[in-house]
Amino acid sequence: MTASNTTSVLLELIDVGKSFGGLQAVRGVSMQVRAATIHALIGPNGAGKTTTFNLINGILPVSTGRILFEGVDITGWPVHKLAAAGIARTFQTPRLFDEMTVIETVMCGCHLQGRLGPLGSMFSLGGKPREEQAVLDRAVELLRRVGLDGLMDEKAANLSYGHRRVLEVARALGTNPKLLLLDEVAAGLNPTETQYIAGLIRQFAADGMAILLVEHDMRFVMEMSDKVTVLNFGEILAEGLPDDVASNPSVIEAYIGSWEE
Repeated sequence: MTASNTTSVLLELIDVGKSFGGLQAVRGVSMQVRAATIHALIGPNGAGKTTTFNLINGILPVSTGRILFEGVDITGWPVHKLAAAGIARTFQTPRLFDEMTVIETVMCGCHLQGRLGPLGSMFSLGGKPREEQAVLDRAVELLRRVGLDGLMDEKAANLSYGHRRVLEVARALGTNPKLLLLDEVAAGLNPTETQYIAGLIRQFAADGMAILLVEHDMRFVMEMSDKVTVLNFGEILAEGLPDDVASNPSVIEAYIGSWEE
């Protein structure tokens, strides 16, 4: 845990809601995520966690309320604009191009930060993309940071599941995010892999990044998080420090009790 209540608010949801026809998937959610902290979003299946992620990074439009990032109203911004602003995301199942190598995968993420972008960088003097070397150097640096530099030329299809998880995180880091959304990043990992990725996440937060994670592994959540928000039926049931949330009777009844059994 990084434990910081003094860092600035990076992300703020204000009375955010999402409806699908007559179904209210998310209702009146207000929460803040601070820089350099690890913030967990938990709850039973169907509580609205992934929907909330999809609202934050623009995959779904907000029905009601507002979302602020660094004090700027980003409600309705498209995914690519949010990525350029500093919001990156991984998914429940790693979404990788199997025929691409590890280094190529991370370079794709780095290109979003390039001044010309992946197409514009192709037009350059001397027959070489002006930014390609910088992108390559950045990708190599990120792979070293996450411990995949020994697999740079390996195709994504040949990686173990744990390495695929780490590769997706590395690709997300290529956009140089200020906020990293991790959707069940520890799911399917063995204990050694879980501890490894936990160490990476702690380091990201220590370096100033805000981490918002959805996770079902309650031990992982309680060990990692500075703050926990609990959703139930699309609404916030509880919020606070991990120990306070874990001892909340309403949370135990709705969620944690079933985990402990």
